[in-house]
Amino acid sequence: MAGDTKNRPVYVISVAAELVDMHPQTLRLYERKGLIRPGRSGGKTRLYSERDIEHLREIRRLTQELGVNLAGVEEVMRLQHQLDDLQDEFESEIERLEGEIEAQSQPQPLPAPGEKPDPLDRPVYVISVAAELVDMHPQTLRLYERKRLIQPGRSGGKTRLYSERDIVHLREIRRLTQELGVNLAGVEEIMRLRQELNHARDRMEGSIARIQRDITDRMTKWRELPAPPPEDEEGETA
Repeated sequence: MAGDTKNRPVYVISVAAELVDMHPQTLRLYERKGLIRPGRSGGKTRLYSERDIEHLREIRRLTQELGVNLAGVEEVMRLQHQLDDLQDEFESEIERLEGEIEAQSQPQPLPAPGEKPDPLDRPVYVISVAAELVDMHPQTLRLYERKRLIQPGRSGGKTRLYSERDIVHLREIRRLTQELGVNLAGVEEIMRLRQELNHARDRMEGSIARIQRDITDRMTKWRELPAPPPEDEEGETA
């Protein structure tokens, strides 16, 4: 699969450093920080994959173009690794389910239909209450909305209404900016990746559910096929 090719460790550290225009010692530092995860050969030599090269270029963009500090880069790359792991998990699950279809195995149980929306997404707090809950000025919440860091709902009269999930996001933004010193550009990258991660997880669950329904339909049709007509003693169909 394409994902396997991107994960294949092929570049020694000197080649990887040259490809991303960094010093090898910088790559070692990023590894100690957990920003990249190179493989190892049998002799314990670091080997970098195409995905590692992509990550290193992204780190350079964050630090050099956006001015994101190392704490912010750590948050971004942690989320990026989660996305990578989710993609790998998705591809493995698709491969497993395709094997089930081919072997006509018993499908996994389907999710219950008509599930209710997550209560965390229900818009309930007006901006003054939300600002008090997260210890911010309402104007700060409006700024974050313009930056698309949060997306509160609207009442019929267009009043902003914040959900519990929005409150969680705002507290996380405060942690990133006040405790870790991440600039707004870094926060935007982190929140964008978190949203992408959530969407990717939803897409993965939806795709797997569709494949499982397909397995169920195939198995049902297979079971409902009419039985072949009986043969008489001379081997002729009755």
